[in-house]
Amino acid sequence: MRKLLDVSVEARRVRIGRMASSADDGVNGVFVLPGPMGRMLDVIASDGMGWEHVSVAVSDDPSAIPTWEEMCYIKDAFWDDEECVVQYHPPKSRYINFHPGVLHLFKESGRQYHMPPLKLV
Repeated sequence: MRKLLDVSVEARRVRIGRMASSADDGVNGVFVLPGPMGRMLDVIASDGMGWEHVSVAVSDDPSAIPTWEEMCYIKDAFWDDEECVVQYHPPKSRYINFHPGVLHLFKESGRQYHMPPLKLV
């Protein structure tokens, strides 16, 4: 995950309130970004415990789910173009769903994922 955020992303960091952070926190924090579909996206980013993670929700509609285009936009905002990140579908016994409209992207820090051959994708 990028340790220095793009200026346009850094400018959208939440700096006041309970979830406030600053550039000193690196990539960790809450960001409200205008998405590619014209919707505002709430993003929580972190890079602790050996994992890089973002959660994404549509700001003004808690029941809406982010689109593929919006998730690609967020992936590009927080990771380099050639990094592979994943959206996990864990066993049902490990489901935790505090907000049904939130999607998550993860990457194990310092690890390159083994990916299937292109012709299978």
